[in-house]
Amino acid sequence: MGKTIAQKIFEAHMVEQPFPGTNVLKLDRVFCHEITTPIAINDLMERNKDRVFDPTKIKAVIDHVTPAKDSKCALQEKILREWADRNNIQDFFDIGANGVCHAIFPEKGFVRPGFTVIMGDSHTCTHGAFGAFAAGVGTTDLEVGILKGVCSFREPKAIKFILNGELKPGVYAKDVILYIIGQIGVNGATNCVTEFTGPVVDKMSMEERMTICNMAVEAGATSGICFPDMTTVDYLWPFIKDEFATKEDALKEYSKWIDDEDAEYEKVYTYDLSSLEPLCTVEYKPDQIRKISEMKGTKVNQVYIGSCTNGRISDLRIAAQILKGHKLAKGVRGIVSPATPLIYKIALDEGLISIFMDAGFCVTNPTCGACLGMSNGVLAEGEVCASTTNRNFNGRMGKGGMVHLMSPASAAATAITGTIANSELFKG
Repeated sequence: MGKTIAQKIFEAHMVEQPFPGTNVLKLDRVFCHEITTPIAINDLMERNKDRVFDPTKIKAVIDHVTPAKDSKCALQEKILREWADRNNIQDFFDIGANGVCHAIFPEKGFVRPGFTVIMGDSHTCTHGAFGAFAAGVGTTDLEVGILKGVCSFREPKAIKFILNGELKPGVYAKDVILYIIGQIGVNGATNCVTEFTGPVVDKMSMEERMTICNMAVEAGATSGICFPDMTTVDYLWPFIKDEFATKEDALKEYSKWIDDEDAEYEKVYTYDLSSLEPLCTVEYKPDQIRKISEMKGTKVNQVYIGSCTNGRISDLRIAAQILKGHKLAKGVRGIVSPATPLIYKIALDEGLISIFMDAGFCVTNPTCGACLGMSNGVLAEGEVCASTTNRNFNGRMGKGGMVHLMSPASAAATAITGTIANSELFKG
């Protein structure tokens, strides 16, 4: 019987199977940030185990509340900062050099096809876009990963999504993943690895693939994965060019992870996305989806463009294209947060920041802040936000607030009209 990509990665990283169906895997990367890691650090210190399995394989960043908004946040950052220094973790991104974890780590080339990656963050599945098995874990598993470089997982069940057709203008990767979640529900991929394949994915950039893998967890998936191809190689080439003579050699090596033709899946979904329209969420679950066209007249108080889902340079370019020459609607606040310092710099050099500011947007430093209602854009009770983030749970962006998830294009159009709108209205 053939193997899925997850099964191949598990087999290559297997340390032991202490119980039937339980796999202890060797880790290639352990990612850390200031929200979940300090708990693990403190526990390790209490146990006199303040050490790491390999400082070159641990990458850490301050990203959720940056700069610190209060003394409690500052303490969490201090714990992470001092731990990184004590354990000689060279890839630690402190204030000024820091960005949103699931944007800056790929940008630095830290993930490769076939890697195993964990982090104490549910959207770690983002890194599966590179053909890796990447999963969010709890504090205990994170602690073991830091100390021993291993993590245990159940046998990987896989669901395959074959995405056919060609996306219409105004439809983006965010619309694709919202559609999928709407089709299968928030529990539709629980404890499974989701594989995204087909012509639509083949045409996507790595940034777009990261968007769809990022939200795999919103359908309950452990990890979302795209198969490595030349697009993957091109993105990684600055970091792997000394490892391979040619890009073709790299592709040949990475292609070994692609699933076998006779691999077995729990389910296979095939969708033709040619007629897909721009979408957004309603209510408080990511599977509650409607067409943007059906939300006409829905007023918003705030528009947020950023996050590990849609804060990359391609997202800012799309939004700026819509916003150019326009102003925020009266009574609407606009916030844009480039996901990394490099993205911010490119946006400055390309004049995108000027477009956002001319439109009336507040441009913040890279941060996760507003996405989880901690800083830089928290909603008041009764307020509504059109957001490019990944969760619309009740209270997610602020107690009593409502979040409508959508693409950067739809968010930009909504900022101009003050009500949820289709971006195609603003294209010449």
